[in-house]
Amino acid sequence: MSRSAIQLYGYQQRYLLDKSRFKIAMFARQTGKSFTTTLEVVDDVFQAMADGRRERWVILSRGERQAREAFREGVMRHAQAYDLGAREIASEYRGDEGTYNQLEAEFAGGSRIIALPANPDTARGYSANVFLDEFAIHQDSREIWGALFPVISAGYRIRIASTPKGRKNKFYELWTTDKGAWARHQVDIHQAVADGLPRNIEELRENLGDEELWRQEFLLEFIDEATAYLPWDLINSCEHVLAGDPDRYEGGECVVGVDIGRHKDLFVIQVLEAVGDVWWHREEIALQRASFAMQDDALDQVMKRYNVSLCQMDKTGIGEKPVEDAQRRYGARVQGVQFSQASKLRMASASKRAFEDRRVRIPSGHDDLRNDLHKIKREPGTGETPRFTADRDAGGHADRAWSMFLALDAAMAPRQAAAGTTVEQAPGGFTPSRAPEPSEGLFGRIKDRLRRSASERFRGPGIRLDPGKRR
Repeated sequence: MSRSAIQLYGYQQRYLLDKSRFKIAMFARQTGKSFTTTLEVVDDVFQAMADGRRERWVILSRGERQAREAFREGVMRHAQAYDLGAREIASEYRGDEGTYNQLEAEFAGGSRIIALPANPDTARGYSANVFLDEFAIHQDSREIWGALFPVISAGYRIRIASTPKGRKNKFYELWTTDKGAWARHQVDIHQAVADGLPRNIEELRENLGDEELWRQEFLLEFIDEATAYLPWDLINSCEHVLAGDPDRYEGGECVVGVDIGRHKDLFVIQVLEAVGDVWWHREEIALQRASFAMQDDALDQVMKRYNVSLCQMDKTGIGEKPVEDAQRRYGARVQGVQFSQASKLRMASASKRAFEDRRVRIPSGHDDLRNDLHKIKREPGTGETPRFTADRDAGGHADRAWSMFLALDAAMAPRQAAAGTTVEQAPGGFTPSRAPEPSEGLFGRIKDRLRRSASERFRGPGIRLDPGKRR
């Protein structure tokens, strides 16, 4: 390497001095993966300029946000430290399957570094050296690799770096294959600290509070996904760069999931909008240690901003009063769900179907949501009904996942009322998409009869929705 802005640790020096054409690396969290990998790219351009040559690099990240971070926090900062006078250009890449935002650094002499989101379309778009950032969580990783490899086979170099995310992706295959001429660099937290990185390992492990996540993110183990209800490849398949943006709301029907938390756990709202037969994530609100008044206000804003047909709320424990208050404000559009083995099975099953059928789109690169979804485990129960569990850590108790499951359960339910095949809009909103579960015992049957009677008495004229169709 010709020049560096700061002191480099041993593992960074070894990576940067390795000039192999095919290089793949795993870096633990908080060890400077992005800093190190983008430094190599900029240093290569610097060396080319010194030699009177031109180099072109393409950085393919899992989404537009990650590409922007790699470009501005990595490439442009290094270019400034090298005093290369790079010119930043924001433009659009028009491929065969769509248009994507890209950022480009243009250097004197014609060298270029381009950063954009990864997909098969962008992978085949440029003839250049390529850096695949966090490749283990790229959607369609095998298709991306299939589109990319013919491009780099012309003599270009390939760099791949990631933390492990299960075994059902192309990164795992490339890391574990004994074929080819791959140079491998593995830097777990112990190696990084041994090389001088100032980190307190035990403090990191204790504060993370999740042994499986620790093994994966810091010890770089490919965790067996046998117990994960939603494996990484299934989560990856439903990510999209346009999801999670409230400004893209199209005014369509929405469902909302609300997981109630007050002290240890998060209060989380998830909003999904129906676009055709796919439910697009529009917004997440996550609050920690928020008062019930603040939680009510957050829900009010959501109900005002979106056309909500059904809001399912966790009414377990402290959730009972917030649910009653919400039903008082919004009537039949709010339905409380008591968490039990049976209700968790229903919600988890509906959600997994949505992911398997690709009827949901979640934000690309939303690590907190991704990790929560992957935390959910299916285990044997006391009877025939399985248990769904998740470890509690500093980020909560899979609260983002359960709020998403509440929303998807509402979205995937048949659109029909208890006594008919249509759903009618009552004064103040839609009736629930699912009839309340019947109660047990004599008093329960009396309560069900009164509930049905009230529903028929107060049902008013309004919009009829075909139960089998979506907008």
